[in-house]
Amino acid sequence: MADAFWQESPNIPLLQWLVRGSLKQNFLQAIRLWVWLHLLYGEMGDTLALPETFSYADWRDQFFTPDHPSGETKPTLHRLSCPCTKPTAAWLFHPDLTTTQSQWQVYQGKQPGQGQIQEQRDQLHQSLIDHDLLPPNLDHLLFQTRLFGFTRRTLSSDLHHLATTGWLHIQENKFQKVTSYPDYPHVGAPIIQSPSGQELTLFTQPDLAAIADTFSRTFQGYPRFFVHVDYVISQNKLDRVDDWQALLSEIWQQTPIPPVRLHYQSAGETRSCPLVVYPVCIYYYRRGPYLCAYGQFPKAASSALNWRNYRLDRILAIDSLNWKDTTVPRKLYQQYQKQTLPTPEEIETAMDEAWGFDYYQPRHLLLLRFDRKWDDRYIRDTLRHTTFRKIPYHQVQFLIRQTLSGQLQEHLLRLWQHRSPDDAYYQAYYRQDDPNVFQRLRAWRPNVEVLLPWELRQRTAQEVKQEMQLYDDDLL
Repeated sequence: MADAFWQESPNIPLLQWLVRGSLKQNFLQAIRLWVWLHLLYGEMGDTLALPETFSYADWRDQFFTPDHPSGETKPTLHRLSCPCTKPTAAWLFHPDLTTTQSQWQVYQGKQPGQGQIQEQRDQLHQSLIDHDLLPPNLDHLLFQTRLFGFTRRTLSSDLHHLATTGWLHIQENKFQKVTSYPDYPHVGAPIIQSPSGQELTLFTQPDLAAIADTFSRTFQGYPRFFVHVDYVISQNKLDRVDDWQALLSEIWQQTPIPPVRLHYQSAGETRSCPLVVYPVCIYYYRRGPYLCAYGQFPKAASSALNWRNYRLDRILAIDSLNWKDTTVPRKLYQQYQKQTLPTPEEIETAMDEAWGFDYYQPRHLLLLRFDRKWDDRYIRDTLRHTTFRKIPYHQVQFLIRQTLSGQLQEHLLRLWQHRSPDDAYYQAYYRQDDPNVFQRLRAWRPNVEVLLPWELRQRTAQEVKQEMQLYDDDLL
């Protein structure tokens, strides 16, 4: 049994402490973690009936309704009685933590609930201002955003965050409540009168993180779990990569985190270019480690700002700067002043929205056709991306008509009508020109047909023609 029932109000020092980062940038995560503690350690009626050791799946089955999606998709508004439908304000401002969305709608639609909600919202707003932590879109986060309407990955990461901060024990992919709370900020007067996340883990796939956690020890004197990944960094550049990782680790421990000047040599270029950026995180993706940074980027005006991924072995130099350095772009400095600098969570969100690592590129609809046998063997029931899903035959016509017009539409519809209705069709959203998506599509050839977008279909056809020339023995 823990020290006592969890009864702390969502005061600003506590929320800031829970999130272990900028509350302004991680407001939803902080509120969600606070709710987690009520679900785990709150009074009777608030807590969930979890086993002594429990998994994320155990928590999910106790917390959500049975029809809540169990995969990696973001839940839709599937049932008003499911807790995933409730906005953040319902968790903060309703007297009963277990209220449903329907009850919340009634409560906020008439007095005295309406007036109490406004009063509590104003108290929270002023407290955030007093601490200089007011998010620019507070009302949207409170009233338009579903606090638990996130993917399995996000919510599972919350559990791991609570474990790393001392609120849970973790063993063999199972969690257990603590008997003594970690030290946390205690505030006498509550900021909000009513009772009622997400730290990125090393592995962005929770299942892989769980496997690694379970098998990171030895069995009978031998390690039994190994990971082999493609790693294209040449031996003569490994020291450089290690240096940049060590330097960035030091930079991320500074308060505030400073901007840096990169000297970066893009693939195919003979000269490097200097770029002033805000370093956000390092991502290992498919073939090597990348610095994800926001700021200036190659072949763009110095005032233009955007995300880019910089492979560590192609960075020739990293210089730490001061925020008042005159080379720091004005708009980037303004984001620093307003405390709206980007976070790793933004990258994860963008990567959930479309397939590919170039999360800063526009997203487009991808429509694919597979032979039925190939689908049965290699595609069906596999997770390629959260947006990658099988669609019925008749929906193909709708997507073609929705996307194309005129002669192109008629041409592609005729092609589709000549294909077998037994074939398997899939749709996804992908990032424009993302090389990782292109590599996957090439690996599926000749068992995949790209239908949409039309430009990618034409590009694929041209590649196939060029490839055929390599095997045209008649040219000899």
